[in-house]
Amino acid sequence: MEHIIIIGGGGTGAALAHDLALRGFKVTLFEKGELLSGATGRHHGLLHSGARYAVHDPIAAQRCIQESRILRKIAPEALENNGGLFVALTDDDLDYRKSFLAGCWECGIDVKKISPDQARGLEPELNPDLKGAIQVPDASMDAWRLPLHFFASAKSNGAAIHSFCEVVGIHKSANAVTGVRIYDYKTHQEYDVAGNLVVIAAGSWSGKLTAMAGVEVPVQPGPGVMVAIKARLTNRVINRLHPAGEADIIIPQRGLSILGTSLWLADDPDALDIPQDHVQKMIDLCADMVPAVNHTPFHSAWVAARPLIADTATRDPQSISRAFGCYDHREKDNLEGLMSVIGGKATTLRAMAEETADLICQKTGRNIPCRTRETRLLHYRHFFG
Repeated sequence: MEHIIIIGGGGTGAALAHDLALRGFKVTLFEKGELLSGATGRHHGLLHSGARYAVHDPIAAQRCIQESRILRKIAPEALENNGGLFVALTDDDLDYRKSFLAGCWECGIDVKKISPDQARGLEPELNPDLKGAIQVPDASMDAWRLPLHFFASAKSNGAAIHSFCEVVGIHKSANAVTGVRIYDYKTHQEYDVAGNLVVIAAGSWSGKLTAMAGVEVPVQPGPGVMVAIKARLTNRVINRLHPAGEADIIIPQRGLSILGTSLWLADDPDALDIPQDHVQKMIDLCADMVPAVNHTPFHSAWVAARPLIADTATRDPQSISRAFGCYDHREKDNLEGLMSVIGGKATTLRAMAEETADLICQKTGRNIPCRTRETRLLHYRHFFG
């Protein structure tokens, strides 16, 4: 039985461990900190319908709507099917509506144009001067519980999940990766683990790990600031109806509202601060959509780095695709036994795992189909049982 080592205990690593365990592989996953302590546990919790990307990034949009439908079936306990609205506040927003609707319909996203009065009837806290709105099938997800469903299912099928175990070295023999060196923060011991294949699923930290093996992966950390305020001001996800930008979304999460997000490009995901002007920017611009944001008490602010795929054609972070890529370093760098998966979104974690696991099956000569589209995930509490 081939032994697959996964580096990274975020959503992608969780979904990949689940997929590979279902296909009968021996799976060991290592996370240097607490599970989900990277970007996965710090995003705003939107289950994307794909509408945000339908105009400028249709591949990502199609992935999002496909995966949101699947996640609703296999992990409903981690989701709130509350829907969403894109709201127009200016004439420019209204001008964007035509291309937005056309893009959504082309990507297979069910959307519906509604009047300002209908929108305010659904969400009374909306700006009374809004000019139009579109209903979209967005939803809220629990950023921790959803991937824990995957971890619980992977664990029940034999995957070994190790937190607080950092990969401090990648072993090579000739032109092949043969295993990893682990530092266990619980025991303060180092040890080696041999594997047939090592998969780096560490998000924005993937570049640091591939460097241990002497290769590169085109990951570009894209940090963003999010702000939580102490009230659930809307029951639906609220988006600004304009091209993707900063501070144009409000996500209800239990008794809070999450405002986000800003976006810039960074070199090191471990060296991120929260620019205070970004916090105020989130509040000011989100208040244009829901004025009550301005007088709702502040709860917290944080930053997380998206693992974008670097685009040499642009330095505009909003223009970089939210698609994902899976790299076989044998094909890319003549290094056998190492793969990387980067990019994507929390909504597409299952699809990223499926594509990666399909490639692993091809490499290992195993003709085993993916079962994660239909397999209902175990409840997250099973991970601790």
